[in-house]
Amino acid sequence: MTLANKITIFRILLIPFFIASLLYYGEGLAYLRFVAFAIFAVACLSDAIDGGIARSRDQISELGTILDPIADKLLISSAFVSLSIIKSVPDEVRIPAGVVLAVITRDIIIVLGILIMQFLKGSVTIKPSALGKITTFFQMMAILAILAVFKFNKFFVYPAVVFTVLSGIDYIWRGSKQLG
Repeated sequence: MTLANKITIFRILLIPFFIASLLYYGEGLAYLRFVAFAIFAVACLSDAIDGGIARSRDQISELGTILDPIADKLLISSAFVSLSIIKSVPDEVRIPAGVVLAVITRDIIIVLGILIMQFLKGSVTIKPSALGKITTFFQMMAILAILAVFKFNKFFVYPAVVFTVLSGIDYIWRGSKQLG
């Protein structure tokens, strides 16, 4: 178990605390939005740190290459869904359903594509793309901007949606090339 993998597991363990802070957020507990912001910010920072550690210490592992994208998808998807459906979340922090649909659909397509390729080919080569990394960045920044009630959070939300769609198309194209 490498240090990078331990950090990734820590990021996964933060998710229930993030969701809980949003569930209990509301009148009289407005500070929980800041708790959710802090937890999400720590999770985002840990994403950058674990990758840096894995590369700098030559600790890239098979577990890490699987666990890291799963942690990202769980964190981001739970944030988008939570900020869309939790009733106690005020309107200025609520994410429109269409945005959530784009994010979740892309992730489902990627996971289904991996499963289909695994079934048909017996192995799958998963390499994160620059477009995928940009998408993750904008998705994370959109969540942070929304939780901060940043007046211009749409400057992060709209690019997040655009890059989500583009990277979804890119992953489909790259997967179909692997299938031949």
